[in-house]
Amino acid sequence: MEQPPERRQSLPPQAEPSRPLRVAVIIGSTREGRVGDVIGRWFADRAAGRDDLELAVVDLIDFDFPAHYPDRPTRQMSAFAAEVGRADAFVVVTPEYNRSFPASLKQAIDFAYDEWRTKPVAFVSYGHGAGAGLYAVEQLRSVFTELHTVTLRNGVNINLFEDWPVGSAAPSGAFRAGDRAAGLMLDQLGWWGLALREAREARPYIS
Repeated sequence: MEQPPERRQSLPPQAEPSRPLRVAVIIGSTREGRVGDVIGRWFADRAAGRDDLELAVVDLIDFDFPAHYPDRPTRQMSAFAAEVGRADAFVVVTPEYNRSFPASLKQAIDFAYDEWRTKPVAFVSYGHGAGAGLYAVEQLRSVFTELHTVTLRNGVNINLFEDWPVGSAAPSGAFRAGDRAAGLMLDQLGWWGLALREAREARPYIS
């Protein structure tokens, strides 16, 4: 028997498909002989099959930044800031140099400010030894907190001695944990990216 109109259960409206999150994968090392570009593109390949993310690899070596901070932004500085502004979320690929991250990465981070705000940041770190770049990540968390971002707890950490053979374009077979870590991190990045994008669109951020 059909229920009276006042007793019928209303169904929630069908959710419209969300547009993909634009994720900028920022390769932070510009050192000669680096492996950061290989690791960054390995990570991008892990994420390429996801239809909820739209990836853009932003390699700092492709930007001609000034040696001294100028009075006005150069075209290259503005181009990098525009890449940051277009993104909904970030994955920063960083080595560990002397228990911190590269100067090239700090320089680039400082070229943008408002463009970073209220967006999530995840990390793929690498280094020689069990630390696997985690000292660099902890330093970066402080920097990105100052920029009003949300940094993810989970990340991908690569021990170059064990996980990435010298001269190899791919990790060793024992690095399957890296694939699992990348998948979990991307799931969390997608959640935070969507939540924060919706919040930005709903109301202005207070700072």
